[in-house]
Amino acid sequence: MDTPETFFDFVRQQSGKLLEQTLTHTGLTFISVLIAVCIGVPAGILISRRKKLAGPVLGVTGVLQTIPSIALLGFMIPLLGIGPKPAIVALFLYALLPVVRNTYTGILGVDPNITEAATGMGMSPRQLLLKVQLPLAMPVILAGIRTATVINVGVATLAAYIAAGGLGEFIFGGIALNNTHMMLAGAIPAALLAILFDWGLSRLQHLNMRKARKTVLVLPAALLLLSSFYLLPETYSTRIKAGFTPEFMGRKDGAIGLGNVYGLHLRTLVISDMIMYKAAYEKKLDVISGSSTDGRVKAFDLVVLKDDKHIFPPYYAAPVVRQAVLEKYPELAPALDQLSGTINDSIMTELNYRVDYLKQNPQQVAKDFLVSARLWKPARNSTKGTIRIGAKIFGDGYILANMYKMLIEGYTDLNATTKTGLGGTKIVFDALVNDQIDMYPEYTGTGLLVILQAPQQTIDSIIADSKKVYDYVKKGFAEQYQLRWLQPIGFNNTYALMMRREQASRLHISSISDLATYVHHH
Repeated sequence: MDTPETFFDFVRQQSGKLLEQTLTHTGLTFISVLIAVCIGVPAGILISRRKKLAGPVLGVTGVLQTIPSIALLGFMIPLLGIGPKPAIVALFLYALLPVVRNTYTGILGVDPNITEAATGMGMSPRQLLLKVQLPLAMPVILAGIRTATVINVGVATLAAYIAAGGLGEFIFGGIALNNTHMMLAGAIPAALLAILFDWGLSRLQHLNMRKARKTVLVLPAALLLLSSFYLLPETYSTRIKAGFTPEFMGRKDGAIGLGNVYGLHLRTLVISDMIMYKAAYEKKLDVISGSSTDGRVKAFDLVVLKDDKHIFPPYYAAPVVRQAVLEKYPELAPALDQLSGTINDSIMTELNYRVDYLKQNPQQVAKDFLVSARLWKPARNSTKGTIRIGAKIFGDGYILANMYKMLIEGYTDLNATTKTGLGGTKIVFDALVNDQIDMYPEYTGTGLLVILQAPQQTIDSIIADSKKVYDYVKKGFAEQYQLRWLQPIGFNNTYALMMRREQASRLHISSISDLATYVHHH
């Protein structure tokens, strides 16, 4: 029996990636803080001179900080795309208020008797500012910079959502996979960075007057040096840059399998499925993980690389239902099985294209298909019971959940509610096991590798036969979890690596082995 992996085992295995994420996180934090200092300190000086501007300036910067961080990052994507630019702008806006406010407060807090004495000695306004006011206000200004730095260390974890990198990659991956070790590998270093940077700035804050003058010169240089950390991973990374979803990063049939089976090690960014395909199209990523039936493969002219060593098992979709619910409502299974064998790969690709690229309502897309397949019936609006249908965050999950809702309400006296967008596999599966939902569409390959975690010998013996994989997961789910797999829908939504068609053709890459060979030689 395999020994469970400990947190320290995970850290040791991922030490290279953890170092890269820490450097990137540090760089993102201090680039934004440096820009905030360069703009915020002059702004604080200005409003200390022209006090009528103080209210509007502090009000605007205060409002910016009240915007939820994930929403602010989302607002930046249409303006600046994905990657470091929108992340840096968002972090800069969050850092601005404490820097401006503390600069303004620090200068106004200088003893008026001291400023009068300096003026009486013949100092110009410039000399008064540089030699008296700023050095005396420096502890207060540094307190603002400390606050901005600690805020940005925390908020920068969200930068991973838009492919800017950082320690948030492990945190998002851990959430998607319900992997505590992965979450802690991102959260603990982020907390330690916040403590370290706060301590370092506190030492500067408590320097005496003479040394404080030197701080005015040293601090920008130190911020610039720490900002350069963002560029360090680029210096030793491969020419090919990959973008993988959080769940793909931690799966055996994902980044782990690519390293173990193909020896493929790329510089990877964790990225949301919602923006990953467009990032490849816009040449911000070279390789992405994806689903073979995703409509954006067609929309963005991507090509699926051949899995010539077969790390991706068959991924035939089927509804997984709690056995207790099927026993309580015997009419449920026949209603759900109406969809069996009706959707092949090309049909699912077209349905996903309408939802993922054309942004059509999944409910309407689901109804259109059922009508075309002559499966749609109006809801009976009965009150015999309610079936709770879950789905992951991907487009096909939304579509299938709505199809099942319509089939249940059209073919039985049951009502149905949908709980879509539940995140990755572990989250939605745990919801099913814990009686928070009654069913959801799952894939045989995911059941085999992620949930049942079949032994490698078993995987090797059945991976090439889709029926054997289905029979294995059906039996395993029934015995271990009292869950029943109903009939497969028909399409095989396998994981895949994808590249831009033009780039793959130019580099003569048609398979994952070709990609690994190219990476090793470049």
